[in-house]
Amino acid sequence: MPTDDIYYMKQALAEASQAAERGEIPVGAVVVCKDRIIARAHNLTETLTDVTAHAEMQAITAATSTLGGKYLNECTLYVTVEPCVMCAGAIGWSQLKRLVFGAEDVKRGYRKYAPQALHPKTEVVQGILADECAALMRDFFAARR
Repeated sequence: MPTDDIYYMKQALAEASQAAERGEIPVGAVVVCKDRIIARAHNLTETLTDVTAHAEMQAITAATSTLGGKYLNECTLYVTVEPCVMCAGAIGWSQLKRLVFGAEDVKRGYRKYAPQALHPKTEVVQGILADECAALMRDFFAARR
């Protein structure tokens, strides 16, 4: 695993932990451009009572605002869990250079329902700190049962 990918995924995990502390499903994301974090986000669906307020959507919005444009073709999105179809669509439209995710989402992940949703040039790296990312989700849901 590239050292940078591990470092940035740890930053996404910190965001996911913040989500869990707020009672949100613990998914975190960061957007990196030219070796600098330009956006940090976590799920806010409960806080905002908005089903579209996923970590990825929040991070993409913040990153495009920071850069002043709608394309993120020089950026990498790090997210703790495989994006859903909605988020994959936004990732595709934003033309992200790279998507790096930790844990797979076999039930609702984009690869099951829309494997072609991403931009054709987007590089996908999966499994970075997958065990830590999955454990955060597992522990969160175990505590709620």
